[in-house]
Amino acid sequence: MKTFFCLLAAFLVWLPGAHAQTSGAFAERPLTREQFKKLDDGGFVIYMRHGKTDATRPDLPELRFDDCNTQRPLSDEGRKMAADIGKFIRQARIPIADIHVSPMCRTRESAQLVFGREARVTVVDELFSSTNQTSEQKKPIIEATRRLLSAPVPPGKNRFILAHAPNLADTMGYFPKLEGTVVIFVPQGNGFEYVGSIRPDMWPDVLR
Repeated sequence: MKTFFCLLAAFLVWLPGAHAQTSGAFAERPLTREQFKKLDDGGFVIYMRHGKTDATRPDLPELRFDDCNTQRPLSDEGRKMAADIGKFIRQARIPIADIHVSPMCRTRESAQLVFGREARVTVVDELFSSTNQTSEQKKPIIEATRRLLSAPVPPGKNRFILAHAPNLADTMGYFPKLEGTVVIFVPQGNGFEYVGSIRPDMWPDVLR
């Protein structure tokens, strides 16, 4: 039995992303200006939680992807937040290769505000929020999140994912509390490494 638990512990340490779940509470790290500048060279995955939402209008039990009235929407503050992040990204000239978006209205609208309505985005149904899902229902969400965080990106470019905090929490034990938080990862093929986070109020500092 002792041997079994030793092998299990070794497996969990090896499993990509598992370190965040086995080391207690996740320690969020602010992205430094030096780390931010490295985005110019590409090779990163940029994961953004959608803009701030109107908490008085929760997702309905009969939620439908094609009916925004059944979903928690962005607030006016959240729309401005997403538009501002888009301006910061353009100001920094961060090279983006591909954009992957959850099918929910608040993420698709955030993507339009960040990148413009003409931007080419890929809607990934499996990036749907894992909130209130069973363990079995979460499996494809975790798999899609892990796959997009881990897959190599084209040289000189970055991948952008616009989705939800619970997806990251279920994948690696990290729940970005503030809506609009941007999280930076290094994809490693069979896993990924967390670099740091940009809270919505941090952009002016990292852009200096």
